[in-house]
Amino acid sequence: MHWGRVLVGGVLAELLVFAVVFPVLHFFGQQAFLVAIPIASALLPFLLAVWVGHRVRSHVVLHGTLVGVVAALMYLVLNWGQPQPVLYQISHALKVVGGLTGGVVISRWKVRRLE
Repeated sequence: MHWGRVLVGGVLAELLVFAVVFPVLHFFGQQAFLVAIPIASALLPFLLAVWVGHRVRSHVVLHGTLVGVVAALMYLVLNWGQPQPVLYQISHALKVVGGLTGGVVISRWKVRRLE
């Protein structure tokens, strides 16, 4: 396991979610913000899982999934004790799904490249 890569990927994914959704709130308003949260929460862990997956040789899907888990846990730890709206809870699950999907995509890409 490449825990350093997983941690860096997860932390970057969560930081990028913040970097994307808060400017959306500022420039486009609350409605766009509420739409951007789940999209960014799925897409950014996906992209970082692909990035991490390119650099690992085995357990690529697990690495990708853990990127999403780290991203979700980072938010939960930073906001410990705060109420979590349903949209945020769904977005945390989407982070894991995005990371998992990124791991699957890069894993399949690696298998096809070897054929």
